[in-house]
Amino acid sequence: MRRWLLVLVLFLAPIAVFAAMVGADRLFGAPGRGYGYVVDVDLPPAEGPLGLPPIEGPQDASRPLVVIDAGHGGKDPGAGTGPLREKDVTLALARALRAELLKRGGVRVALTRSDDRFLVLAERSSIARRLDADLFISIHADSTGDNADASGASVYTLSDKGSSQAANKIAARENAADVVNGVNLGKQSETVSSILVDLSQRDALAHSQQFANLILREGAGRIPFRERSEQSAAFAVLKSPDLPSILFETGYISNPADSDRLTSPGGQATFAEVTAKAIQVFFARTRNMPGPNDPGFQY
Repeated sequence: MRRWLLVLVLFLAPIAVFAAMVGADRLFGAPGRGYGYVVDVDLPPAEGPLGLPPIEGPQDASRPLVVIDAGHGGKDPGAGTGPLREKDVTLALARALRAELLKRGGVRVALTRSDDRFLVLAERSSIARRLDADLFISIHADSTGDNADASGASVYTLSDKGSSQAANKIAARENAADVVNGVNLGKQSETVSSILVDLSQRDALAHSQQFANLILREGAGRIPFRERSEQSAAFAVLKSPDLPSILFETGYISNPADSDRLTSPGGQATFAEVTAKAIQVFFARTRNMPGPNDPGFQY
């Protein structure tokens, strides 16, 4: 019995001493003692919703906003193997288009990604909607593996039925960008996924088709197009109600001629000039803004 009492005393004694020290400090210690490490920091006011990219261009909210989406990125390299990867080509083209639009003026511009980061498909169109964009352009570059004969650009709009079997295959490949290691990172609710071409989208779809045809017109003789008409398929990244959206497959990086065009400064400049001109004409028609051929045009 004595031995157990001795063990108990030895065990409880340190706890009792510690409790006594805490009690004495609470009763007799200076207020706030021991808490001098707390530092008050004045944070700057928030400039907008967290996670949204900056908007560049005129500081005038009445100016139309173009959101440019560089396809793929981060752990999703997209098409291509070796040193030439789709995610790098699309980012370079997106930056070239942004620079051209800012040089011409008249519109505001934002990129969904300005570096090598991964975004699920839903995030890309969500950024455009949250920024209240007036036009959404998703840039891609295709690949056919060993078949170097396929070449040329194509412009796509949204449809629940593809304009061709090839369009459906391309849409399926691009929509698979959210699947990483067999896990769908961008699975959306049934309501969002079911949005294709309903009444709320008809006006946006008509504007999307109009813009797509302007790219084809402005690019004639400057960009080699695989299809001379606007194509359509169920691209997940284009499912944005009330937002004119197109997906620009700029060429095949598996084709040497297309690859040289898409990676050269001259080819990227041509892409940017053609697309920027189409954007100017589009807003001249849909927003009653001055067009590039109007007297006194000051874009």
